[in-house]
Amino acid sequence: MDLTAANSEVIRQVRGFVHWVGASRKLTQTGRITLTDARTLVPALGTDDVIDPTIGDRVFRTTSSQELLHLTLIVEWAKSARLVRKTGNRLVPVKKNAALLDDAPALWLALFTVFDQLGEAFLTSGFGESLLRREFATGIRSVLISLYRADGPVTTASLCATAWDVVTAPYVLDHATETQLGHWRACNDRDTERALSVLRRLGAVTTDGTVELTELGRTGIRRPLGEPEPGDPIYQVKVTLMGVANPPVWRRVLVPAAVRLDHLHEIVQAAMGWQNAHLHAFIDGQTHYGIPDPELRYRDERTTRLNDLLKPGDQLQYTYDFGDDWEHDITVEEAIVAEPGMSYPLCVTGQGVCPPEDAGGWPGYARLVQVLTDPGHEEHQDMLDWLGLDNRSQFDPTRFAPDDANQRLSAVSRTGPIVSRR
Repeated sequence: MDLTAANSEVIRQVRGFVHWVGASRKLTQTGRITLTDARTLVPALGTDDVIDPTIGDRVFRTTSSQELLHLTLIVEWAKSARLVRKTGNRLVPVKKNAALLDDAPALWLALFTVFDQLGEAFLTSGFGESLLRREFATGIRSVLISLYRADGPVTTASLCATAWDVVTAPYVLDHATETQLGHWRACNDRDTERALSVLRRLGAVTTDGTVELTELGRTGIRRPLGEPEPGDPIYQVKVTLMGVANPPVWRRVLVPAAVRLDHLHEIVQAAMGWQNAHLHAFIDGQTHYGIPDPELRYRDERTTRLNDLLKPGDQLQYTYDFGDDWEHDITVEEAIVAEPGMSYPLCVTGQGVCPPEDAGGWPGYARLVQVLTDPGHEEHQDMLDWLGLDNRSQFDPTRFAPDDANQRLSAVSRTGPIVSRR
């Protein structure tokens, strides 16, 4: 790891802040740094915040450290990285993580990993608030992954467009006026550029006209994505759709051994050809892993890696769509190592087309195949219409193309979550 980049402006500021906290520092009743302390910290850390700014001939008094966005970012960054914590009305160091302050590469990675949690710390709220502030985790992840997948430098405008497309996806904006859309887009572009500026100060990107990841930034993204480096362990897994035998449906996929289960879910969906439109769960003996839900009481799949559960020869059950109950057997066939120049996950072979969604599980799919392969069946045309097919030649239950599966896997890799690796 580049130690020059690891000793970046942000590293210096976070270290300085934690050292300032010392054994303990008093906070305001709202849990903020006191304004008196802020007046000391701003010049000491060099955060470039302006206290009591003068606009024209008028002085606007700063009334809270919350107004000092650069200082607030450093404070919240140190808290998110578990370097300090709030207890009562005081801020205290987290002793078990104190060693990070003397390990620049580890400290850098810790700060980079939690960056997606910090949108509310340094982006403007209230009037002029952007959608990126509300959807910062998904928005900034999409920007970073776009940079990671790019062949070279990327324009700021392109990254702003990527962020806008991602953060607006959960919202219906059809009835917004052109003026409203223009205002929201301008706020979003402004905050995307602000986020890139922070990443530059961290040493993760360069912003000289265009934007490009530093080698440090590429390493930081590769690890949370679970992408292995040459020599890292790889599992060859076989994913078999249970109950379907004519023809059988299965995929053989190379995945990082340390892949998290939430990403493994996306890999199975892409390799098989499912549309990720229903709930799912992994089952290991008596333990269910899935999206956290107080009613289902699943163990959080985001906290478990594949090699936490399985070694070569072991199996894991994966169920998709609790109505149709598509059950899959995931078997680790062997452990190998990542090769230079290879990208993972990678589907190497397989058999059989993925059944259509909502087909009624394997009994319904068996009936569907029977009806479609018999032009004389009374429900043949109705089945074609339901699938949106013109004729039976468009449905081939034996069809499987690894290239198609790998295109879907590549899309998952481009948009997959950036998350911490234990």
